[in-house]
Amino acid sequence: MTHSLKDLTPRQIVAELDQYIIGQKDAKRNVAIALRNRWRRMNSAADMQREITPNNILMIGATGVGKTEIARRLAKLADAPFIKVEASKFTEVGYVGRDVESMVRDLVEQAVNMVRASKKEAVQAKAQQLVEDAILDILIPPVKPTNGQLGFENEKKDADAELNERTRERFREKIRSGEMDDRKIEIDVHQAQTPNIGIMGGSVDDLSMMNIQEMIGGMMPKRGKKRKVSIAEARKIMLEEEAAKLIDMDEVKEEAIRKAEDAGIIFIDEIDKVASARSGNGGGGPDVSREGVQRDLLPIVEGSAVNTKYGVIHTDHILFIAAGAFHVAKPSDLIPELQGRFPIRVELQSLSEDDFYQILKEPKNALTKQYEAMLQAENVGLTFQDDALRELARIAFEVNSDVENIGARRLQTVLSHLMNDFMFDIPDVIGANAQVVITKELVSERLNGLVKNRDLSQFIL
Repeated sequence: MTHSLKDLTPRQIVAELDQYIIGQKDAKRNVAIALRNRWRRMNSAADMQREITPNNILMIGATGVGKTEIARRLAKLADAPFIKVEASKFTEVGYVGRDVESMVRDLVEQAVNMVRASKKEAVQAKAQQLVEDAILDILIPPVKPTNGQLGFENEKKDADAELNERTRERFREKIRSGEMDDRKIEIDVHQAQTPNIGIMGGSVDDLSMMNIQEMIGGMMPKRGKKRKVSIAEARKIMLEEEAAKLIDMDEVKEEAIRKAEDAGIIFIDEIDKVASARSGNGGGGPDVSREGVQRDLLPIVEGSAVNTKYGVIHTDHILFIAAGAFHVAKPSDLIPELQGRFPIRVELQSLSEDDFYQILKEPKNALTKQYEAMLQAENVGLTFQDDALRELARIAFEVNSDVENIGARRLQTVLSHLMNDFMFDIPDVIGANAQVVITKELVSERLNGLVKNRDLSQFIL
């Protein structure tokens, strides 16, 4: 689903998101514009590129309406580093919580993994060739031909070298076709020793600890270990090692930092949990911790330099998307400076019964399609009749209205309750090549009794 940003217009971005997320047009339009603005900034005049800052977005809506999914799909669409953090995580330990800068370090780590994976694909063919040669060297050690010297012995050596080369080529074909996958060979596996280090008598932040471990790990010699494995497994192990040797890690780090700075997306969930109604009476309590978290978040969102083990990253052009239900607190309860850093506010709509029906039917990753794929693995067909989908949507909507509204996640609970007996009986009772048809009557029979019963604790996730 990844594309070049140049090829993605806002309308195309919305069309791609529509394949996975039902409704929420306002949110989709705003994230589409924000994503396209990335490309616009990168292609604007050089002196203006630094000045154009992203319009960070605050999404307001109940749980399960698609806030996280929109951000995650957006990042996947643009092939951008994406990290999701819970704002409440930063208040876990007293007033301090986890270091707020850790989310930027996680984003850079994600970017490094993405760039490394793309570089690995680029050197895959060369690495495979080297691995084949190494495996052939173990199976049939090469014979070197003579260097133009005369004599019977030398002619014999040349003939042996030619025969050896032909044999190696035949074996190469067998390795490529998989004929020799089960054959065992002995290989050397190099293992870098990563020491587990603890610091006594003082606190050390995550970055310093990583740097200490990396430094000491680099000083320790790599230990070689002989293992007897199948050729199929040897190919995997050796391919990783050879690809790592061919990749220039300094280049990877530089590219990853640029990618994180220019294309990175940080999704801060549960932002309402660190908002507190300011009653004006001062005092301590949890409100001190919440406001402290907001003040810690502020410089990161405003733009600052963060030290990571791959280098310094500037957060000025990272796109921040914050989200929260705001049932108790209001967006205006956030400190004014932080409010100003999320100028685009989007209210996501609660899901209707018709939305539930479309969620079950239309998206590429619809739950019904997931169940069909799982049963297909058992060679069992599964069909949902249209009126059965409407009945499922009605029940899910009704349960959400009567109990806690958990949005589209309610469909997972309802479908799980409906399908559990089938999932248990396959393949022992319902064998291969069977057809399971879900009708409206079946849905009503299995679920309506539960809806009428006001003790709906089993529906609550």
